[in-house]
Amino acid sequence: MDVADFDFALPKSLIAQRPTLERSGSRLLVLEGEAIRHCRFDAVCDLLTKDDLLVVNDTRVVKARLQAHKDSGGRVELLVERIESETLAVCQARASQPLREGRKLVLRRSSGRNTPASCGCGETVRVVGREGEFYRLEFASPVASVLERFGQLPLPPYIERAADAEDEERYQTVYATVPGAVAAPTAGLHFDAALLARLAEQGVEVASVTLHVGAGTFQPLRVADPRQHRMHRERYSISARTRQALSECRGRVVAVGTTVVRTLEAAAASGCDAGETRLFVLPGFRFRAVDALVTNFHLPKSTLLMLVSAFAGSGRVRRAYGEAVQRGYRFFSYGDAMFCERADPDHGS
Repeated sequence: MDVADFDFALPKSLIAQRPTLERSGSRLLVLEGEAIRHCRFDAVCDLLTKDDLLVVNDTRVVKARLQAHKDSGGRVELLVERIESETLAVCQARASQPLREGRKLVLRRSSGRNTPASCGCGETVRVVGREGEFYRLEFASPVASVLERFGQLPLPPYIERAADAEDEERYQTVYATVPGAVAAPTAGLHFDAALLARLAEQGVEVASVTLHVGAGTFQPLRVADPRQHRMHRERYSISARTRQALSECRGRVVAVGTTVVRTLEAAAASGCDAGETRLFVLPGFRFRAVDALVTNFHLPKSTLLMLVSAFAGSGRVRRAYGEAVQRGYRFFSYGDAMFCERADPDHGS
């Protein structure tokens, strides 16, 4: 297995920079065995039955991007990866020099990712340690309140503009209720209230899990053999209500997004409905919990594309992506979507 096996040519013009006018107005590629169909996203209602269980991720994106300057004067951009306690967070840092332990940073308010920031009111954070590529930072006030006052919405790096008022709404799912993610579970961005109401009228039950998506989801693989890659940690939880719905499901368990797949499969493997997971799904993985998947189109060579390839079959996914490019589908977070069922593990190509 090689990272190059998951590469494909993608014109830059197909990387969506803005959401569609309507959430459910995006396109949907339906992968059915060897066949491919093309629909509007709201056709997902025709793909689900009253016996199916639709599982969504209810995490909410926090304003995780922070602008700061060192006590020595240099500028620093921080991206919170995860909040570990009320005043402790693990962060990425972009600075001219590595941050030393004990260094103090003064936070600044900013009107956008690429605009100069003016000094804030003296809110400081302190570097207390290093964790691989990340820094552990101690905040003087609760992290959640600091992010709300000083933070910016952290759009993905391939969206080449600053976040604006539209993103405040559209880079959240309509059912986002549990703050903690630094990236949206983007397959869920296609669902609006009207579409969820239609599914409820059909008798399709919707259940939620929580997985707080970390910034590591965008990190490239730095090894040629994907099996040598070590996944970033992400926190997840499954409620008693959702566990009951899963156990009583008579149809398919349909995951909305790769984060739901990782949550349900991590819980199935560990027997724990809450904790942290580093689960890395590659072709050959034996799925135990998920039967069908709604997902966006993912970056070349990414762990997310590898998961989808494992789920639906590498050859089938490669053909589907080729057709999506040819037909001008929109890619990545604000892009279009795909629906696929789990491939037979003995015939997954």
